[in-house]
Amino acid sequence: MNKDYYKILGVEKGANQDEIKKAFRKKAHVYHPDKATGDEAKFKEANEAYQVLGDEKKRAQYDQFGSGFQNGQAGGGNYGGFGGFSSGGVNINMDDLGDMFGGFGDMFGFGGGGGRTQRQTRGHDIQTMMVVSFDEAVHGTEKEVSLRRRVKCDHCDGVGAEPGTKVDTCSNCRGTGKVTQVQRTILGNIQMQAVCPDCNGEGKTFSQKCKKCSGSGVHEEMSNLKIKIPAGIDDGETIRLTGQGEAGLKGAPSGDLYLKISVRGDKRFERDGYDIHTKAEISFTQAALGDKINVETVDGVISLKIPAGTQAGTSFKLRGKGVQRLRGGGNGDQYVKVQVKTPTSLSRKQKELLKELDSHNT
Repeated sequence: MNKDYYKILGVEKGANQDEIKKAFRKKAHVYHPDKATGDEAKFKEANEAYQVLGDEKKRAQYDQFGSGFQNGQAGGGNYGGFGGFSSGGVNINMDDLGDMFGGFGDMFGFGGGGGRTQRQTRGHDIQTMMVVSFDEAVHGTEKEVSLRRRVKCDHCDGVGAEPGTKVDTCSNCRGTGKVTQVQRTILGNIQMQAVCPDCNGEGKTFSQKCKKCSGSGVHEEMSNLKIKIPAGIDDGETIRLTGQGEAGLKGAPSGDLYLKISVRGDKRFERDGYDIHTKAEISFTQAALGDKINVETVDGVISLKIPAGTQAGTSFKLRGKGVQRLRGGGNGDQYVKVQVKTPTSLSRKQKELLKELDSHNT
């Protein structure tokens, strides 16, 4: 007997895939055997119709040859290419029903490669701040930081069992860390895997917990760490120390330590990236006649030549006298801005000489 799959789902022959899927879900809600309005025969019939109309290739064959296009194999069987499972003789496509009941697939572990297992709990990351001087940031240093953190228990070596205690394979899950449970749903009884409650997914049990860590494998203690501060680090930058955070549970990896650097200022220098800016005061005579002056850099005092006729505000570039770059490539530069100091107390003779000098310049 030729079946009218369009009529079974209640859609027109020209219906698109979204309309067909929506119609099937509506029928599944109404006719599933576990519901008060359930009708197993109609549920199977609706599923059969959807398995055909929901596949463009099978739908085209059905439209041309009718429901007997697969020699009677269209009804209730598991079609090739449909990834599903059989429940009471009904093939259910979980890709299509996974979200029909609000996260069904996630709830029961479908689509994720089977059941869930307990993942190792990585230790927490820690963030703390370290204050360094301007000179320490420029040249690098080694400092010590004290912090309270979880570390692997040294009494049980992170196992969680009191030393000498016999460790057995969990009898409930037989060492797999997982147990199978049967969940009754509107689609029938479904098997799912869960973390074993007896061993918390570890697959082993022991009669006596470690006295120091109470079986967790970690405990808190104050730790002192020596930290290498690289030359060239700047205010606000962060150093990441892999594995120096809190210890993970039962042998899981440790978290990381993030050290945020705060650099104290220095009245002598102003930093701009890897460049340094400073000021130097020269006399009127030095500006007019030229001279050599001592300039302080981050690496010590050097001599700077002031050419004759230097104007106030002139900036001199000292190549390579800035801060060392963190990732190589040499140093930044230092820029020295000169300020000309104007004399405030002049003798009569000095005033006359300046007036004479000014007359020659006009």
